[in-house]
Amino acid sequence: MKTRTPMTLVAAVTAAALLAACSGGTKANDSGGGSQTLTLASIDQGSVEDVVKAFEKANPGVKVRYTTSGADQYQQQIRTQLSSGTAPDVMSVWPGNGNPAANQVLAKPGYLRDLSDQAWAAKMPDAIKSVAQYEGKTYNAIFGQNGIGAVYNEQAMAKAGLTPPDTWTKLLDFCRAAKAKGTPAFALGIQDNWVTQLVQYALVATTVYSQDREFVQKMQAGQATFAKSPWTTALGKYLTMEKSGCFQKNPLGTNYESSQQLAATGKTLGIIQGNWVIALLKGKNPQGTFTLRALPATDDPSRTIIPAAAGAGYGVNAKAKNPELALRFVDFVMSPEGMNLFAEKQGGLPSLPDTGFAAAPSLTELSKFIQANRTVPFMDQLWPNAKVQQTMLSGLQEIFSGQSTPRTVLKEMDTEYRTGS
Repeated sequence: MKTRTPMTLVAAVTAAALLAACSGGTKANDSGGGSQTLTLASIDQGSVEDVVKAFEKANPGVKVRYTTSGADQYQQQIRTQLSSGTAPDVMSVWPGNGNPAANQVLAKPGYLRDLSDQAWAAKMPDAIKSVAQYEGKTYNAIFGQNGIGAVYNEQAMAKAGLTPPDTWTKLLDFCRAAKAKGTPAFALGIQDNWVTQLVQYALVATTVYSQDREFVQKMQAGQATFAKSPWTTALGKYLTMEKSGCFQKNPLGTNYESSQQLAATGKTLGIIQGNWVIALLKGKNPQGTFTLRALPATDDPSRTIIPAAAGAGYGVNAKAKNPELALRFVDFVMSPEGMNLFAEKQGGLPSLPDTGFAAAPSLTELSKFIQANRTVPFMDQLWPNAKVQQTMLSGLQEIFSGQSTPRTVLKEMDTEYRTGS
């Protein structure tokens, strides 16, 4: 959807090979095995690297053998590695229950170590604790809060002479004006199917939850459905954006990496993504300035809501080869130093209070929305099983390719939702 232990040479080689196989961007440390080697698989490309360096510096003699990969690739392989006993000591884990590598999905069969006894677990805010736990026990070291919105390339915006829209009508006008200037408004890389959800979530936040804050509870009680709710409105607006030229040509033929390149270099004016993309854009254009703003879905700015919630954290393999070092790593991640470093690199916000972190200017609007309680959790985090999200992701791709319709996809999501966990 992104570690060191005692091991024999054969085991070390096998683990390294398996980890490399799941990595879209391997950053493996090849300094050997031994009791001071930690294995780590992460989806935090562009940010975990510095955290690993800081952890190694704080723990002389420790080396972290790690890989990074995209969400789709990671989710496909981590469950297989866990079931076969070849998973790393520490791994990225999403909050809640929404995908194959989510907290509840992995904790239920016993793949994750209970982290409730760690000092930071009791300090988690209730909203974050609720999606880091399974049956009252904490399994996920969630270090940051994230938001989804329109991330603008400020230099490209200035060159185009345009400003971020704050209403739906202005958004469509903005897209048309950007297209007329030869620079599409937003990069969209839905060749990677997890990307398909982000525009939808940004629109659903306002079209659904600004009107009904109890929608999740109504879904859980069987009193509401996707197909007979403003989810249909949001999906219709998504397609209206596509027809209005809000995205570059051929989003289905564009992957996540390529979409970053478009936004970072000013080939588009921005990208609709989570704040985690800011670090990746900066990596491709260090001189660029990128700012996250809410994506409007109505003509009343006061109704706009941002999807904002706990981001992916780290879980400890219940069968970790070096559990002591694995716990030391997640404790470092949850320390003020670790959280602040992640937040700074990702353009995010720490999950725990009182870390002394000063939010970057790029997140001023997100911070204001969080403080004003104008946010909703990422929708999939509170769904009863991972199949709902997977159905949505593949369905959105099929809609863009003309192989399905919004009504069909939403009805299929309802079917999966009703199957429960």
